[in-house]
Amino acid sequence: MFYPLLRPILFGLTRRDPEAAHTLVMSLLVALSKQPALLWLVRQRWGQYSPGLERTVFGLRFPTPVGLAAGFDKDGVALPALAALGFGFLEIGTVTWHPQPGNPRPRIFRLPGAAALINRMGFNNHGALAMADQRQKTPPLPIPIGISLGKSRRVPLEEAVDDYCASLRALLPYGDFFTVNVSSPNTPGLRSLQGHDQLDRLLAALRQEMHTGPLSPPLLVKVSPDLSDQAMGEVLEVCATHRVSGIIATNTTLVGPGTACTCCEAGGLSGRPLAARARHVVHFIYTETSGQVPIIGVGGIFTPDDVWRMFDAGASLVQVYTGFIYEGPGMVRAINRALTCKLGETRG
Repeated sequence: MFYPLLRPILFGLTRRDPEAAHTLVMSLLVALSKQPALLWLVRQRWGQYSPGLERTVFGLRFPTPVGLAAGFDKDGVALPALAALGFGFLEIGTVTWHPQPGNPRPRIFRLPGAAALINRMGFNNHGALAMADQRQKTPPLPIPIGISLGKSRRVPLEEAVDDYCASLRALLPYGDFFTVNVSSPNTPGLRSLQGHDQLDRLLAALRQEMHTGPLSPPLLVKVSPDLSDQAMGEVLEVCATHRVSGIIATNTTLVGPGTACTCCEAGGLSGRPLAARARHVVHFIYTETSGQVPIIGVGGIFTPDDVWRMFDAGASLVQVYTGFIYEGPGMVRAINRALTCKLGETRG
């Protein structure tokens, strides 16, 4: 309830480098994750689920359809605290095989007037082995945990398949589902992996890696909002060939003409300006696949109505990120409560 009062102060103090606010919040969440009594209190306040929100998608049970997108907790260090806020699932990463610092700071920029963010983080993370160690130490959680896999910056594109497979091999026991991130605009050349032949080789190798082990969790692909319908159709053909379990739509959009945003900073745009495009992509995928492929809708979600529009477009689940930063920790509870009422009305 105090976040609307605290946000202007927090944003003002970190105006020159918004990443400092994220670092502070993550430090608090990490500390909270180590305090069982405080976690219980937070869970009682924000983390209560209505049974009516539960749904099963690609074989996993989600107590609520609202999840946290990859990029917030890149190394999986604050999962107990985030789970206590009422999310139905969490996606951590994007993680790469090689640890990497990401792009130089500043690399996050707020656009409050547009309720948007621009980021050019560049997959900063401590690497797949560090995440595996962290996941091994994390207590069991009552919600699914997804892991987003990306390409190490130092690895050339022709070696990308081995790079992704190394991360998957190390993390396979620790993820309830895995996402192939080939759509971030902040790693040079990464989006070329959405091309038919490149994506075909990558998914074939990842599927083979999964089948050689005792576990075979759902495999998803995260797509760019900047693909044409024709290019998106080719991506869906490859995903169908390799029996991909679901699609995450969408990643951030490249800042430029036509993005409804005027800013001189390069990077990926998220938040309100992405909402309409993200819903279009979700609806396109739903239509092209005849509703047979589960979709996680991401982009411009701030309110319960935004969630409902994503469901109407064809999404089975949704993820939030920028809205969570602007609206604060009470956002998830508010959405869950509103969805409970809405579903009760539609069933009644």
